[in-house]
Amino acid sequence: MGPLPGLVVPGGSGLASWVPSQEGGCPTPADLKPANGTRLCAQLYTEDSVYYDRCCAGSSLAVAPDSDVPYMPTGWAGEVSSLVVGTRCELTVWSKAGKEGNTKRFSAGAYPRLQEVRRGLFRNWNDAIRSYYCKCN
Repeated sequence: MGPLPGLVVPGGSGLASWVPSQEGGCPTPADLKPANGTRLCAQLYTEDSVYYDRCCAGSSLAVAPDSDVPYMPTGWAGEVSSLVVGTRCELTVWSKAGKEGNTKRFSAGAYPRLQEVRRGLFRNWNDAIRSYYCKCN
């Protein structure tokens, strides 16, 4: 999958700026702010790595607060390998489109390798997200 343009967040550019953190190449939850200073609920990434400092790479998708997305944007279904959830936010994801299938809630924090996050007995969340809802307090 080639690079995708940043998702336009209402009132903002949708492009997040960040500084590498202790969680590897992922930004910290507090760093999820577009250039215009509005907050993001989460940032999704298409690539991870066995090396934590190379996670949260590839194409990225900015998720605005109160985003309710039962169907992922074109090219994103089943492609998320890393994610960061902003401070005082929660991202709920589903394994099937239309907010069906397995569900998982991610609280504020960096999740550099979704293959380490269990989804049932033998599966994980790497390349499994097909819908989401993100809220912030």
